[in-house]
Amino acid sequence: MAYEKNAAIEWFWWLHPRIYRLTGGRIGGTVMGMPVLLLTTCGRRTGLPRTRALTYLPRGNDAIVVASYLGEPRHPAWWLNLEANPEAEVQIGAATRPVRAREAVGEERERLWSEIVTDMEEYAAYEGRTERRIPVVVLEPRSS
Repeated sequence: MAYEKNAAIEWFWWLHPRIYRLTGGRIGGTVMGMPVLLLTTCGRRTGLPRTRALTYLPRGNDAIVVASYLGEPRHPAWWLNLEANPEAEVQIGAATRPVRAREAVGEERERLWSEIVTDMEEYAAYEGRTERRIPVVVLEPRSS
């Protein structure tokens, strides 16, 4: 079953990062019980900054995000941008910091995936909608 675009959902995800940034995460800091961060990548084609609001799992100093794209057959643009250039920036609440992205693989990926679907069952449904392996991405702090 493919994801069908919904104008209200698309509008929400367009507006969400703007409200989050404006309020320092006081509004929009959680979605469906999970914390939210803003991820800013460098557009692989344009070189321009691209910001997306994503749910994440905090793990120590790292943030774990999932390139599910709601089970679409293709990867989300933010993940493709990180594959091209893994250096990015996250905003959690009012604080921003530079990060380096890497894809979790093997046992680490399986352990994190298990934690993710325990916290948010929708990710298991997304996995069922697609044939691609959904990347689990570790955002690690880096020095500026």
